[in-house]
Amino acid sequence: MADENPEWREWMRAAQAGDQARYAALLTAVLPPLRRAARARWPRAGAAEIEDAVQETLLALHLSRHLYDPSRPFLPFLFGIMRFRGGDAMRRTRRAATRETALDDLPETSAALATNSKVEETLDAGTLRAAVERLPPGQRQAVALTKLQEMSLEEASAASGLSVTALKVATHRGIKALRKLLDGSD
Repeated sequence: MADENPEWREWMRAAQAGDQARYAALLTAVLPPLRRAARARWPRAGAAEIEDAVQETLLALHLSRHLYDPSRPFLPFLFGIMRFRGGDAMRRTRRAATRETALDDLPETSAALATNSKVEETLDAGTLRAAVERLPPGQRQAVALTKLQEMSLEEASAASGLSVTALKVATHRGIKALRKLLDGSD
């Protein structure tokens, strides 16, 4: 553990009493040992992750400074906060890294950024028209009115004579059947 400056206890006591200047001096003084301790605790973490853990620790220190007992050493109190809050920051960062793709590493035209499926890329109007024609009449009418002609459910209901609920069901089933037809999994 780093050597504690004997003034830190006094500065923390003054910070608890509302002395902002001493509190600012304390935060500035503890940054280097806090960063060293974070690097030692999480040696595989990057600089940004270490800084996140340090900042989380400082925020937690600010929120829990009233809990500090000035008769006890300050650094164990600070490192205890870092152990838990810094650890939370590390876990959050690692969880996010498993769900995210770093865009800085990908070229602008990367296939990893593609949002369209292969069906959408190769689909032409003739293929879609033929697939719609293969649908049962009720589904064909529902899809044509709501999706191709872009009518509202109320307008399509009036045009088809179906209730809004029946139209929703027919449209859903029609879209599902179209996906199967277009994927080639008749």
